[in-house]
Formats: sequence, C-alpha cells, structure tokens
Amino acid sequence: MRGGRKADVATVPLNPAQLLQRLEGVKAEQAKRSLHRFFTDFAWPVLQPGTQYVDNWHVHAICEHLEAVSLGQIKRLLINLPFRMLKSTIISQAWPAWEWIERPSLQYLTASYAKDVATRDAVDSRRIIESEAYQRCWGDKYRMTSDQNVKTRYENNHKGSRIVTATDAAGTGFGGNRIVVDDPVSALEADSVVKLATSIEWWKGTASTRLNNPESDAIVVVHQRLAQGDLTGYILEHEMGASMGWEHLVLPMRYDKALTKTTSLGFVDPRKKQGELLSPARLSEPTVVEMENRLGKYHTAAQLQQNPGSREGTLFKAKDWRYYHAPPAQLFSQMEEIIWSWDCSFKDGLGNDPVSGLCIGRRGADKYLLARVNDTMGFSKTKTAIQNSAAMLPFKRKLIAVLIEDKANGPAVIDALEHEVAALTPITPQGGKVVRANAVQPQHEAGNFYLPSPTLPGYEWVIDFVDVFTKFPGVPHDDDVDAWTQGVNWFQTRENDKPKSPTPASGGGRTM
Repeated sequence: MRGGRKADVATVPLNPAQLLQRLEGVKAEQAKRSLHRFFTDFAWPVLQPGTQYVDNWHVHAICEHLEAVSLGQIKRLLINLPFRMLKSTIISQAWPAWEWIERPSLQYLTASYAKDVATRDAVDSRRIIESEAYQRCWGDKYRMTSDQNVKTRYENNHKGSRIVTATDAAGTGFGGNRIVVDDPVSALEADSVVKLATSIEWWKGTASTRLNNPESDAIVVVHQRLAQGDLTGYILEHEMGASMGWEHLVLPMRYDKALTKTTSLGFVDPRKKQGELLSPARLSEPTVVEMENRLGKYHTAAQLQQNPGSREGTLFKAKDWRYYHAPPAQLFSQMEEIIWSWDCSFKDGLGNDPVSGLCIGRRGADKYLLARVNDTMGFSKTKTAIQNSAAMLPFKRKLIAVLIEDKANGPAVIDALEHEVAALTPITPQGGKVVRANAVQPQHEAGNFYLPSPTLPGYEWVIDFVDVFTKFPGVPHDDDVDAWTQGVNWFQTRENDKPKSPTPASGGGRTM
C-alpha cells in the first residue's frame, strides 16, 4: 500500500438464487430459535397455502408457553381457548415438527376424542417435516424411516416417533417424552356424561402414566371447555397442587377481568376492555354474537369463555318464557303449522311417569303451547287420548304431524294407531334428554317459546309446567320436557332439511 491507502477489495455481487438462499438461512436460524417464527414462516405456508396469515397476541402466548415446555421450564401445561383459534395447528401440528429440529429423538403420544382427528394432526405435522423448505433447512438433522412411516405411527432415524390414539380407545402400551391431549371430547358430545367420564378415566388410567421419564418429560392438554366435569375440570380439582406442577393458560373469547390469570412466565391477558374479543381479525364481533346466540348462555360460558357453570337451573330459566293472554282457541287460526308431540309411558300405577301430549303451534320462529294432556294412563287410555286430540283439534287442516317416540312404550302405540291417525310420525330420539334439551335451549333463551298465561281460567297448571322446566334435569317427572323438546327439535330438523330458497318474511308481531 502507498500513501497509507487501503487496497480496494473486489466484491462479487450475489445472484438472486444466492440472495434467496442466504435469506432462507437467516429465516431458518430465527425459526429454530422461535416457535412463533417457525409457525409463521415454515408451518403456515404448508398448512394453509394461499391464505394470508394474520398474527395475534394469543398465538405468541401459546408459542411462548410451548417453548417453556421445550426448555424444561414447564412440565405440565393446560391450555383452554375457544375453537377456530389455531390451537391444534400450533400445538399438535407445528410444535412437534419444530422440536425435532434440535431434538429429533423426542417421542410423541398424541390423542384426541377420535383417532381420525389425532391422525389428521399427525399427518399435517409430517407434511411440514417433508416440505421442501423444511428439508432444505434441516433435512440433514434426521430423516424419516421407511419401515415405520404410516399415518398413525411414524419414526425417524434418531428413534424419534409419533403415535396417535383416542380418548375412547383401549389402553396403549406405548409412551412418549411428550403426551399431547388435544380436545379429549368432541363439542358435539359436550352433554354426554358418559363421554366426559370416559375421557377422564382414560386420562387417569392411560395418558397420565405414559411418560417415558416422568421427571423430565412433559404433558400438554389443550381444549375448549365443555362442562364443569370435563378433563380440565378434573385437573383443576384434583391435580393443581404444587406437587403436580401444572401451568394453566386461559384465553377466553371475550375479555373478563375475573377470569385472568398470571402464569409463571409472567404472562397476563393484555386486554383491558371488558368484553373485548380474543382475535377480531379471525372471529369478528358479528360472527361471535351469532355464535353466542346459537350456543346459548351455558355453552357460551363453557366453549367460548372457558368458564362453564352448573347446569342446574340454567337450561330453562323462568324469566325466558313468553306468555299470551288470549284464549288458546283464538290462536289456532294464526299458526302456520300445528303438531302434537307425545311422550308415552302407559303405566297407570302410582308414581309412574305420566303420559304427556303437547299441542305446539309454529308461527315464524316462535313456538306456542296450545293444548296439553298430562295424566298417568294405561295403553288403552293413551291410545284414545291420542286419537281424540288429533280428531278434535280446531283447524285440523293445519295439523301436520302427531309425533310419538319410537322407543320404550311408543312402538306399541304406533302399531295400534298407524292406520287410524293420518299424520302419525314415529320419532327416533337422538342423544339423551339433556342433549335434546340443550338443542332447543337457545330458542328458549331468545324468547321464542310461548305459554298460555296462568291467569287464564283453567290454566293454573302453567305455573307447575314452568317449575318442572326450571328444575330440569333434576326432576322426578320430566315428561312435559321430553314432549316439548321432541316437538321443537322436530320443527328445527324439518327446517334444516328444507332446500334453501328465498322466502317472504312472516308477518305479525309477538304481542297477542
């Protein structure tokens, strides 16, 4: 060098392919260190190609707590959040693929309420692993083996594995370094006491005992709440002591200060306004309001707010009934359709369930109780009551169905009347009593159910009728509830089965 000047250093510009390779290398390094970056840059494009990712703070919260599991800071993680909030996508699909980057020897046992759901998540996780971007960045870390590479079980050459099972399956002899339970019961079976109990028994007898090394391995349970007696409820009541080491991350749909918790990572729900949505970009205010109306108060508290209450006295509140004050006979002409719904138990002994027959009229979305038969009756008397009710109904031309449950004592009545009652309609019940009651409860809460005013002469029984519904399911005789829910559910199923086409709005208001 002369005059103290540095010699010029020739630089060779990178071509576009080299620039892309270097950029991907930077992204790979960031993704290896951050589950959130891995999820957005490597998992999302594979799982949702062509769909723009919209970030939200709750995704960061989930990722941070899973990272703490990976680091050994959390060994028992319980997460509750509503549906459609990416819980399975992050936890059951992206996280295992991310952990294998640095620890390909990890073994996973993953479960859901159905084996095909757990299989779907395992397959999607493998899709991430086998994607071109993942293989370019980390393909040298491990490779999938060919002898154990099916949907329900696959392994890599470091003995890392993933095995799927279901909460209603028999006990498995396999274990894992990670046990992931994602939705132990389907939302469709939220009212099934049997399903809830089965998932808890599976948890106690199978899942919680299958860690390879209980001292260092981890369990993650994630689901939307369904009932006080669901798996989360069991864990909160029986396993939340300090010795069990559970961390609880709760993310309700709407912010509720009373539900906020601070986790060991110092995380606290960042929302400040009561009722503020979890992720408005994913589920907007109109969408959430529609969900709340459809779910009703009980299921909204459980599935959206992650705070299920007691069912006792919550299904059919007395204040939600509506009343009409004209004599019922004056309403028949205003109904669009009329049915009789019968709950049969033709045993006339003392203490036996009465037979209940309810005449229900429909006007738009509203359902009206127009007449009622309720008495302990034997077979012959029951048969005669059904015949007379169908024949004597004013404006009989509007009678479209006489519903009789096709089980227990019902088939005998159906056989005896099938040629005598033209509108006779056998009903095969779907689900238990509480399931059927929950199916109509949102309509009740919305004010769509009308009863004759108990102030009308001869209608004092309406007070007891309402009392039975208010106390359901803890009442000895629920025949009126069965007949009512059967009829309303039949109307609803019939509407859902109709071809969708524009129809004129029904006229008239609710005041009669």
